[in-house]
Amino acid sequence: MLTSYAAHFDTAAGYLDFARFGPPSRDAVAATARAMEESARAGHTTVDDLMRAEGAARATAARLAGTDAAHTVLLPNASTGLFHAALGIQDGVVLAPRTDFPANHYPWRRAADLGRVTPRWLDPEPGGGVTPDLVRAALTDDVVAVSVSAVDFRTGFRVDLAALREAIGPDRLLIVDAIQAFGVATMAWDAADVVVAGGQKWLRAGWATGFATLSDHALESLQPVLTGWTGVEDAGVFDGTEHLPAPDARQWSITNLSPVTTAAFAAALDLVERHTVAAIEAAIAARVTELTEVVKTCGGRVLSPTDSARRAGILSFTMPDHDPSLVAKALHAEGVTPTVRTDSLRLSPHASTPPEASQRVAAALSSLGS
Repeated sequence: MLTSYAAHFDTAAGYLDFARFGPPSRDAVAATARAMEESARAGHTTVDDLMRAEGAARATAARLAGTDAAHTVLLPNASTGLFHAALGIQDGVVLAPRTDFPANHYPWRRAADLGRVTPRWLDPEPGGGVTPDLVRAALTDDVVAVSVSAVDFRTGFRVDLAALREAIGPDRLLIVDAIQAFGVATMAWDAADVVVAGGQKWLRAGWATGFATLSDHALESLQPVLTGWTGVEDAGVFDGTEHLPAPDARQWSITNLSPVTTAAFAAALDLVERHTVAAIEAAIAARVTELTEVVKTCGGRVLSPTDSARRAGILSFTMPDHDPSLVAKALHAEGVTPTVRTDSLRLSPHASTPPEASQRVAAALSSLGS
């Protein structure tokens, strides 16, 4: 456990569902409360003061992604960024894994409905993920983009973004959903043209928070179809004419975001930056290793990659001869919160997760045989 980081949270010891939702820190909660209190006492400077959180959050997100604020835009969620990207492609085939989370499917389906793209679905091997070889075998001259999740939501399989970039070449767009990785996994974000992430999971910022980063190639080639009034040049000039989209990542802005949720996002990102992604990642990896051994010792079948270099913070498993819903009941009885699927269970610890969590899981799984 990363003690200095864990000291900022009040999350229950057995909470192992960060891949679904990450309970915010006291810092994020306090930032939310301050912003609401300030808005309740509104004066002539209140709105401008509250809006400054956007600049802070954007700058920190950019640094963590290895880019700058001009190439970064805040968004209310990852899906908004994926729709921006999908609708911004004017023609061509986009490769995307069939096994990905549905949020990564519908933008391409809707863009296909409009005749802008043709999705071509990739089929990774069971238990595996998107590899350079899988993508390379599907490449044809009409492929203009590849869309992947940095970390698979089911198994925690970690995509090698640098190798994927090498496989597709410099001219095709690489679009990455980073929601299961950003802030907790060291990855080559600069290999991607578009990186989108929501803040409600591993970043622990709460709902309605997120961002996207755009490469120069993305800014040049993606049409800003969804640009709103805040995403144009001279946004503060209300002259009744259509303004050109901003030349930087601001062109993906539709309207002002909530300064309250943005304040929480800024606080959450600052916490990650101060404790470092590397330290957070190492602490999570240690917990996943412990939990993996517990599951194996108790007779479970691990579905996630066992090679630590190929997985992130997700451990999926089954208990042979035991329905996942019954295994979940045993875990709940020990104060453990997993993700429960119809065919498996998923444990996802964070850097604040104490060793006690593994002990609770061991007690729960051991009880299945009694």
